[in-house]
Amino acid sequence: MPMILAANANAQGSHVGEWRHPHAWDRPAANIENAGRLARIAEAGKFDLLFLADGNGVRNQDKPDLFAATSPSDRPGVFEPVTLLSALAMVTRHIGLVATATTTYDEPYHVARRFASLDHISRGRAGWNLVTTSNAGDALNFNHDAHVPREQRYDRAMEFAAVVKGLWDSWADDAFPQDKASGRFLDPAKVHALAHKGTHFQVAGPMNAPRPVQGHCVIFSAGQSEQGKDLAAAHSDCVFAIEGTIERAKLLHADLKGRLARHGRAPEELKILSGVTICAAETDAEAEALMRALDDLVPDAVAFDYLAKMTGLKVQGLPPDGPMPAPEAEHLGPTGIGKAIVAMAVAEGLTLRQTARRILPQMAGNMIVGSARRVADTMEAWYREKACDGFMIAAPVVPTGLERFVRLVVPELQRRGLFRRDYEATTLRGNLGLARPPNPWFA
Repeated sequence: MPMILAANANAQGSHVGEWRHPHAWDRPAANIENAGRLARIAEAGKFDLLFLADGNGVRNQDKPDLFAATSPSDRPGVFEPVTLLSALAMVTRHIGLVATATTTYDEPYHVARRFASLDHISRGRAGWNLVTTSNAGDALNFNHDAHVPREQRYDRAMEFAAVVKGLWDSWADDAFPQDKASGRFLDPAKVHALAHKGTHFQVAGPMNAPRPVQGHCVIFSAGQSEQGKDLAAAHSDCVFAIEGTIERAKLLHADLKGRLARHGRAPEELKILSGVTICAAETDAEAEALMRALDDLVPDAVAFDYLAKMTGLKVQGLPPDGPMPAPEAEHLGPTGIGKAIVAMAVAEGLTLRQTARRILPQMAGNMIVGSARRVADTMEAWYREKACDGFMIAAPVVPTGLERFVRLVVPELQRRGLFRRDYEATTLRGNLGLARPPNPWFA
């Protein structure tokens, strides 16, 4: 199985200062031409998939400096992701199209139908990134006074995923003969009503869309809490993971794979993609110079606001060259990432300022800066030592960073026999090496 490569489709790159760089796109907000070009760059590089993160609120209005500058994970001016990916399906042929939808502030029927539609539009290339929503402020846009507690969010997500998959199995694969001669548009014997009644949902079904081309759209998730890992073991096909060292990544890889047996699943049924920012250039020195230039575009006030956002800690007013504060309690935001950032700062003895600067391009995840050979060496080590099955790649400057990766690093990975030279299958499932799920109601 070749290494899996996923491209983060954020038009603002992965660095807080990216959009200000001379080589970055001008006016990236809600720009369909840019989105199409990015998808074609990734497909030319034979990437498995293009990934769109998403949220349901405008963030950081309480942090004026960061709000004005906008960090990559804020996305105040973006397209609704399934709408955008439906458009990108028309200008691509092979690359998978993966979008985020929340289980906390959406409904299973809506999600099942949207992604089934995307799967048919793209002829089998759709993936759903299942999230429970880390941004507490999103709750206020959905008739809530406060964010739903973590335990309740994950309990709802577990049931939500089961309902979505049940709705995808509403019809047999051959339920729509559409035969003009006989007058039979559909076969009444090949439809199944879900009739689900659970703790959080009551859904009659069936879904008013044919079964997805892939049987089930590929399900992704990213939670690294105990609840998140259990959810992934039960329902996910792929996991996005963020670990800053190969040692921690290997432990997470083994942990996730080890949970599958209790759900009747084999280790190869779950693919783990390590989140990584890659700055590749012709030489190590050129790549390092680019990263320094990006860091210089971010004022300290913005950097400290970003650190506060990612960790949930109050850092403004603390000595910039003093140590990172310890978390007082688990916050409602991205706790897995926040904990990883604090752990990294403590392990390396970083000051507040050093920690803030470190996470500008890659949060708490791994970052590779250098020539194609240096980048490929690191990726090969992680892949061969079972720290991951592939990588979710973000470029610090878009589109030039992804273009350089495709031009410089992809050929090096191919030369080493680590990555494909062409697509093996017609569906996202096929290219990821995942089996098509049978329909339990229509053997």
